[in-house]
Amino acid sequence: MNISKTIPPADAHIISLQHAAKMTARFRQHHEDILAPAYKKQNIIPNSETFNRHDIEKILAEDNCAAVRIYYSMDESLKVHAILVGVNDSNEDILPPQSNQPQSTAPVIAEEGQRCPDICPEKSPLNS
Repeated sequence: MNISKTIPPADAHIISLQHAAKMTARFRQHHEDILAPAYKKQNIIPNSETFNRHDIEKILAEDNCAAVRIYYSMDESLKVHAILVGVNDSNEDILPPQSNQPQSTAPVIAEEGQRCPDICPEKSPLNS
């Protein structure tokens, strides 16, 4: 495993709409191919997830937050979900204390994104 103590530089992730559209189309075309036959046609892997701006701003407002990291996770029905956490300038996750209940003043972890499918955005170059 390659471990980095630095976060990627600003603007290093900016791509064109054309490049993004090609990548998302390729994902939609092939995402079922990586699944075992028993898991196909069950919407295991989403095409997208939508998060409320407020939740993302809460992550970005955390002390020393320099970036956002996306972890991929799986719920009990084996559906893939994105989990968002803040990252400090040493490239470390900014996490709340270990507890089953979120605390109002602690760093936040966002999940519960609106998965597509089933709840999908209007057509755009990225999803059509």
